[in-house]
Amino acid sequence: MILFDILGSIGGDMSEVRDWFNRLPQFTRYWFGLSVALPIAGRIGLVSPYQMILTTDFIYKFHLWRPLTALFFYPMKFHFLINLYFLYSYSLRLETEHFIGRPADYLFLLIFNWISIVVSLIALPLNVMLLMDPMVLSVLYIWCNLNKEVIVNFW
Repeated sequence: MILFDILGSIGGDMSEVRDWFNRLPQFTRYWFGLSVALPIAGRIGLVSPYQMILTTDFIYKFHLWRPLTALFFYPMKFHFLINLYFLYSYSLRLETEHFIGRPADYLFLLIFNWISIVVSLIALPLNVMLLMDPMVLSVLYIWCNLNKEVIVNFW
């Protein structure tokens, strides 16, 4: 919400964007908001992008924030926009259709997926530094398994 206040003070009417953002379900809102705010912060130089990716410093230098920031940070390119679309679309659907009235269950699902991704990347010698792709794909995979009869259109 601070991001929208800043953008609104720069110019333009942000009330429609703020209303849309506030109507999002709780966990989708925070995930989407942080996934937009951290790349912008890295892009304009508030935070070093290197400090937000998952590296071996997480283990050897106790940079415990890296698994969390690697979930929300992604370089701002076309693929980032596709990830935001999938995040918005399928997280919103899961939270409003399958986990309606059960926010703790959806939070547990997200935390379990995130921990599973971090542990598997540490256990396996994979050089994956950004967790947004696997996390968004895990939500998409779960939604697809719960809606096997629905044809998914990516474009």
